[in-house]
Amino acid sequence: MLGAFRSALATPDLRRKILFTLGILVLYRFGTTLPSPGVSYVNVQKCYDQVDQQGIYSLINLFSGGALLQLSVFALGIMPYITSSIIIQLLTVVIPRFEQLRKEGQSGQAKLTQYTRYLTIALAILQATGIVALAVRGQLFAGCTDPVIPDQSVFNLIVVVITMTAGTSVIMWLGELITERGIGNGMSLLIFTGIAARIPAEGGNILNSQGGLVFFVVCVFGLAIICSVVFVEQGQRRVPVQYAKRMIGRRMYGGTSTYLPLKVNQAGVIPVIFASSLLYLPDLISRLTTSTTSEPSGWQQWVAQYLVSQSSWVHISLYFLLIIFFTYFYVSITFNPDERADEMKKFGGFIPGIRPGRPTAEYLRFVLGRITLPGSIYLGIIAILPNLFLDITGQGQNQNFPFGGTAVLIMVGVGLDTVKQIESQLMQRNYEGFLR
Repeated sequence: MLGAFRSALATPDLRRKILFTLGILVLYRFGTTLPSPGVSYVNVQKCYDQVDQQGIYSLINLFSGGALLQLSVFALGIMPYITSSIIIQLLTVVIPRFEQLRKEGQSGQAKLTQYTRYLTIALAILQATGIVALAVRGQLFAGCTDPVIPDQSVFNLIVVVITMTAGTSVIMWLGELITERGIGNGMSLLIFTGIAARIPAEGGNILNSQGGLVFFVVCVFGLAIICSVVFVEQGQRRVPVQYAKRMIGRRMYGGTSTYLPLKVNQAGVIPVIFASSLLYLPDLISRLTTSTTSEPSGWQQWVAQYLVSQSSWVHISLYFLLIIFFTYFYVSITFNPDERADEMKKFGGFIPGIRPGRPTAEYLRFVLGRITLPGSIYLGIIAILPNLFLDITGQGQNQNFPFGGTAVLIMVGVGLDTVKQIESQLMQRNYEGFLR
């Protein structure tokens, strides 16, 4: 990996792309610290140090690199775009128009991207309104009495919502710039940067509160988790595919052997995001229906004790089961064995020992089901690891344990994808130099 980066920096074209990407990432981190107009930055910092970072916004705060609980310009982060992308991807199965656009190639994909942008703006307005409402009611920073938005006039609140929505639009634009002119997937790299920026602070908290021995154990444990995630993320079942020879005009095509790669973790980190969002919906409802002056009801106390508390076995069990369910659900939507079998049959491909058509689809469905089970269990175990080690590290209810859960899955996945893109571009330039 280090050799690939060294070779990339020695290539002028790739060096410009890498420096451009780093510049955009620095600009993004600057926006996460820039407070929104009308927000008291001093009071926000006081409340940020006192608040117990949990609840419905903890996942958004993780993806935004801590910008959410600072009410900065980029407070919403890239989460609205992720949500809209998932929604559009799921709607392609339900809406025939979207399915047709997906099959049209580049022009259809551009149209779907435009729909994703519109939906991102709508979700950003909705999320910004909800966060501002929680801040005004004093429930965004539970237990903090300092007003984070001193001027609570309608005009000022609208300005804060518009600013956060505009910040999401700028983040979306920056991500697309990285994808077009830089290295790697822009949206993924922005998430990677936000998560990586929190690791030094989280590690410092463990070192200061628990001492050097616990810090060393956590680092060794984190390294073991990262190595395990890299090993599983690279794992795949290679289904052999043989293409028969065909005469087209005067030329003969086919007669080659290849394979269809089916990853062990076919769903990526999407099931973890789905499970986290669904598990925190009761917390959001209880916060919006609870007054700051009234005592919480029995249902609200039960939600806080069993669903919100990440050390609760009810929370851990539901989290694990939801991840398994959403893994099967998302894989069944994104990978269609019937379509793959039809494509293989159309181009003269077949699996040795399996007849083309319906038998091939049934075989792919069988193989996919066999590898999805260990993949879902792997996702569930990685996701609940922070919950099992909260007491050891003294992190309390903090979900953002530096070496587990959603954070390590995203960081490893983005890191592997970026290195592969750098290596592919280096290989392409080596071939071009050889042909000259």
